[in-house]
Amino acid sequence: MKTYHLTGIGNAVVDVISQADDSFLEMMGIEKGIMQLIERERGEVLYAAMENRVQTPGGSVANTIAGAGALGLDAAFIGRVHDDALGRFYADAMNEDGVDFVNPPVPGGELPTSRSMIFVSPDGERSMNTYLGISSELSSTDVPAEVAGNSQIMFLEGYLFDKEKGKTAFLEAARDCRNGGGKTGIAISDPFCVERHRTDFLLLIEHELDFVIGNEAEIKSLFETDDLEEALRRTAAICPLVVCTRSGDGVTVLHDGTRIDVPVEKVVPVDATGAGDQFAAGFLFGMATGRDLETCARIGNVCAREVISHIGPRPDTNVLELLREEGLV
Repeated sequence: MKTYHLTGIGNAVVDVISQADDSFLEMMGIEKGIMQLIERERGEVLYAAMENRVQTPGGSVANTIAGAGALGLDAAFIGRVHDDALGRFYADAMNEDGVDFVNPPVPGGELPTSRSMIFVSPDGERSMNTYLGISSELSSTDVPAEVAGNSQIMFLEGYLFDKEKGKTAFLEAARDCRNGGGKTGIAISDPFCVERHRTDFLLLIEHELDFVIGNEAEIKSLFETDDLEEALRRTAAICPLVVCTRSGDGVTVLHDGTRIDVPVEKVVPVDATGAGDQFAAGFLFGMATGRDLETCARIGNVCAREVISHIGPRPDTNVLELLREEGLV
């Protein structure tokens, strides 16, 4: 059985990206800078309104896994797509990116393949409107125990908690990984996801996970506080490794009572889509290859910096070469 450095489980979403100014967002009733879940009909309206669309396989954790695979890790992704045009595009694109997409498209699936309409503003902010479709129906039957159990690191997407069967699949994957000697962690996903599932998230982090990665807003939301330091302290009290990205203020890593603050080079983003996902890709690449935590964070920063320099949520250049130039690999 093949073993993996890194396996992700999450929503398999085709990203459809278009540039739009603030007046367009206001006209279409799109809230700027956040992810909103939408129904199928709303998705069709927004899709039709998009100009110069760019289509790419997406999903938060899927982007992370693809980024880590591009750095050379043996990587797999567990997700659910319909056997329709978008679903086949998604599966083929993941495999072409060097990531094993372990679930074949579902023939006669109950819903269409998921898609997210992403509108990128001139300031680089992205406004995401996501129709979850079939990916939200992911269940335990979609999680091969032999894949999860043969993974060095398992990375889980918080959005899966929106349905009970996704939550069950999530927990089973984490336990299979840990029983096989691997480490498990979560991408918190967004503050609204935390609002919906705070109690479950905290129980999961305390009892099932080895690490958590989130941004300032997500970490603060865990404990309903505006005090980041308090939120970091309380999260570190229940989880061995906490990684908090703070945009231009750098990254804070807390591990077994030790704190590391890693600065970032401030740049004006072309498109902020995927910054957190690619930071996680670099950080997990560092973990999987035995780097110290400061180096992991610095690798993550390089990956994030590359992805915000262009349109789209995945690397556009050879990031491994960038890491070599920085002396990080």
